Amino acid sequence: MGQAREVMDRLTEALTTKADPKSVAELYAPDAVAVTPDGGELHGRENIVDYWRQMTEMITDARYESVYAYEVGDTAIDEGYYHGRNTGPIPLPSGESLPATGKEVRLRGVDFAEVADGRIVRYRLYFDQMEFLEQLGLLPEGMQQ
Repeated sequence: MGQAREVMDRLTEALTTKADPKSVAELYAPDAVAVTPDGGELHGRENIVDYWRQMTEMITDARYESVYAYEVGDTAIDEGYYHGRNTGPIPLPSGESLPATGKEVRLRGVDFAEVADGRIVRYRLYFDQMEFLEQLGLLPEGMQQ
């Protein structure tokens, strides 16, 4: 196992088993860039950690079920299911939030972590936002998939 795979596995653990923002921060370079479906392009460790803090507060019992795990050079690639119950506030782009729905979510996603000097410098996450909103019960009538 190489450095990228080890860092990605530590990130997964810090976001699920331990839900520890301090550990998440240690895994990202200060000038890291992350791209997520719901957060857009995030610049800098603090913004990325804030994104993950909101996610772990929204789904406090998060678990990750791996389907595929790869490492190619300095990049780790994971495909799997992120699941748990929405027990915390749901942040909105406006800065406001919605109350927890109490609903269970199970999302298939893929993420890529490019690592240099033991830290993530570029990160990309892909999942279906419409499926996420549907599982939370937040899609307007007639928009369900």
